[in-house]
Amino acid sequence: MGVELVLWVIVILIGGLTGLNGNELISLNETEMFHLDFFKAPAANDPLMVGLTLVQSAGAKGAVCLDGTLPGYHLHRGSGSGVNSWLINLEGGGWCNNVRACVYRKASRRGSSRYMEKEIPFTGILSSNPQENPDFFNWNRVKLRYCDGASFTGDSQDKSAELEFRGQPIWLAAMDDLMLKGMHNAHQALLSGCSAGGLASILHCDEFRDLFPGKTTVKCLSDGGLFLDATDVSGGRTLRNFYQGVVDMQGVEENLPHICTREHDPISCFFPQNLIAGIKTPLFILNAAYDSCSSDFNMNQIQASLAPPSADPAGYWRECTQDHAKCSPAQLQFLQGFRNQMLNAVKDFGRSSKNGLFINSCFAHCQSERHDTWFGDDSPVIGNKAIATAVGDWYFDRATVKAIDCAYPCDKTCHNLVFK
Repeated sequence: MGVELVLWVIVILIGGLTGLNGNELISLNETEMFHLDFFKAPAANDPLMVGLTLVQSAGAKGAVCLDGTLPGYHLHRGSGSGVNSWLINLEGGGWCNNVRACVYRKASRRGSSRYMEKEIPFTGILSSNPQENPDFFNWNRVKLRYCDGASFTGDSQDKSAELEFRGQPIWLAAMDDLMLKGMHNAHQALLSGCSAGGLASILHCDEFRDLFPGKTTVKCLSDGGLFLDATDVSGGRTLRNFYQGVVDMQGVEENLPHICTREHDPISCFFPQNLIAGIKTPLFILNAAYDSCSSDFNMNQIQASLAPPSADPAGYWRECTQDHAKCSPAQLQFLQGFRNQMLNAVKDFGRSSKNGLFINSCFAHCQSERHDTWFGDDSPVIGNKAIATAVGDWYFDRATVKAIDCAYPCDKTCHNLVFK
């Protein structure tokens, strides 16, 4: 049986306290669900707690968070056979697309290291327990904190609003710091990320490859980062309009992969569907076909891209976006169309032997960082293969992995998200 994770979210209260409207709220804290107690996934047994390290050299390079504070990461050193293997995980957390939203964001852990947790649990792909993370448990594992609001790609500022948009310099400064701490000796490396971090792992994949000599095995994993340039329920392009604000305000264009911008406009090159064909480095895409996240004020495919409040003023889609079991046949048909768009977007990508796919038919989001969905006793599977096994088989060339689930509702192993 699938596991339903029930969340109690008081959106009206949050909107009232912050003074932000619904469209701005969805821009703020996509993965706040992991940190603000709106969302509690089943915990791993005694997860390793890893301390925060600030990148002391970053300030001199102009590589600072939205509020000007130093960026940071959490590093747990590898051991044994993993001492020269490195896994870099890019934190997710939505985006900010206008000054008001970014000003709000800079007073949170998503815009300032002043508010970041001093320690965080390493679970899922970051776990140190071989029973929970069989292939990467003893690697050097890093969680790079996200405090810029543009998937580590911006490089500009708004002096009047006292905002620093320095995602690209943060990425570079963090990589420089980690290279000095031993990553230059890596025999194996994997760049991963969830959600906005999953988008970042695609955007920076080839840059990551270029950090290492040719003999180093380097690959990338994007989890829940396949955000599509899709038409919403009103026929509009909500996410495209949102991304335009991110790209324009934060000076993202110059840092987008040039193989894409030579053929497409900058906003299109912030969408993975226009990027993945040009990525030279082996890439694994892990995504739920009916991507869901934590609440109405969090950025996710169904609620923010397909059925945002602005496109559904009468609230016809509200119950369906909160609980898939309440979707009408017509709504399910619309969602099946979204799944078809996703499969079409990865069709050519999947033909390459170097790439991997795991597209399950779940209403879920970010499945690599949680114990219960990564490698739990009842974690999601396709063809009896769990996500951790699929990723490991692909990374170590044990098997070709092109796992695409049958359409909803056939998969009974999903950990579907339900919002109340």
